[in-house]
Amino acid sequence: MKKARWNRAWRSMPLRLAVLLVLLFSTVSLLSLAASYAVTRATFEQAIRDDLAQDMAGFRAAPNAGAVALLVEAESRETDPSRLILSYLAPSGRIFGNGAIARDGEGYHLVSLREDRAEFQGQYLALSAALYGGRLTIARSRAEVAALGTVFLNILWISLLPTVLIALSGGLVLARRSKRHVEVIRATLDDLTSGDLSARAQIGPRWSDDLMRIGETLNQMAAAQERSVTTLRQVSSDIAHDLKTPVQRVSLQLDELAREVDPDSDAGRLVIQTQNEVAQIASVFDALLQLAQVESGTLREAFNPVDLAALCRTLCEVYQPQALAQDQVLNCNVPEAAHITVHGERTLLGQMLANILQNALRHAGPGATIAVTLETQGKTRLTVTDNGPGIPAAERVRVLERLYRLDRSRNTRGNGLGLSLVAAVARLHEAELTLADADPGLRITLTF
Repeated sequence: MKKARWNRAWRSMPLRLAVLLVLLFSTVSLLSLAASYAVTRATFEQAIRDDLAQDMAGFRAAPNAGAVALLVEAESRETDPSRLILSYLAPSGRIFGNGAIARDGEGYHLVSLREDRAEFQGQYLALSAALYGGRLTIARSRAEVAALGTVFLNILWISLLPTVLIALSGGLVLARRSKRHVEVIRATLDDLTSGDLSARAQIGPRWSDDLMRIGETLNQMAAAQERSVTTLRQVSSDIAHDLKTPVQRVSLQLDELAREVDPDSDAGRLVIQTQNEVAQIASVFDALLQLAQVESGTLREAFNPVDLAALCRTLCEVYQPQALAQDQVLNCNVPEAAHITVHGERTLLGQMLANILQNALRHAGPGATIAVTLETQGKTRLTVTDNGPGIPAAERVRVLERLYRLDRSRNTRGNGLGLSLVAAVARLHEAELTLADADPGLRITLTF
């Protein structure tokens, strides 16, 4: 769970931008520190070379080899060999000073002229020159140059690391705040795409200007879409309401006409056919009016505890004969003793489940198996599954729209409002409706 949360956080643009800025700052700082170290080191080494040249010039001022030897001896007694080593190989072969240069297979080494002949530790920068038939060697320690690396490393830990940590922490805080703002916009878009046209992005005072403009534009778009859909729904409801009475009058007149003609005659069969068409028109108007009533939300005032388990068992018994007549199997996976209660309106919940079952019985085909399952695992979950042809993934959102029907369903009974009513009742009860592939078939799940 934590890994998935971190992966989601890492994929967010604000966090990546914060990390990128910190890396850029760290890289520039490291390059600047490395350049400073290189310049300072070169300056130190040049200073040592200048000191060596100056020392050599001082010894060159001696008039002869003996004078050089005396100067070297005198200077070496006052000089710390860990800092400066003087060595003069006189023409007679004697070595004066506090050290000498020895060579072996590994290279040159500086050794003490004391009895222990110990090797000096560390690195030295040496200058050697022939002087009055002998050879004078002056070596100055590079300890200060070597210590420079430690000094800059300490500067790195003391200054750069805390700065990077502070910058990274600040970047993470800003990224988290930006991520929360982006999540508000994303959640609003999810609500809008799932059908909640009343969703709006709650813009706070700490929002950045660009995200605030995006949020305001999103809210304007949502408001315009809600007005458009509301107007369209109101128009369809008004049309259904205005035409319902004339359609009922036509139905009554057809009933009177049916009593006047012979049902076996051509006129009688035409009247019966017309009655069926008018009944279909009336059912469409009734469904539109019921859908408008559900979407208005006024029925929420009539909510009471409803035993969903008992409702499922009742509707399974009601549709069991139809399933047997169509050579289908309807299984009710709800224990007889189970009592699972949800808060809602019993008639609407019954209509919703009835529409789902009718949809499955109508489209699953002969020999299909339909299963109604009710379970509680933290949340109440009602599932209706069939092994029919199912609904293509690209069509699962559109079948919840009003009057939308799949191409293969054009020749079957129905008005394309059944699943629209299911979605509206689910929204009214704040239940999550999902349509998924049952491999094969369709799985409709309602999570309360």
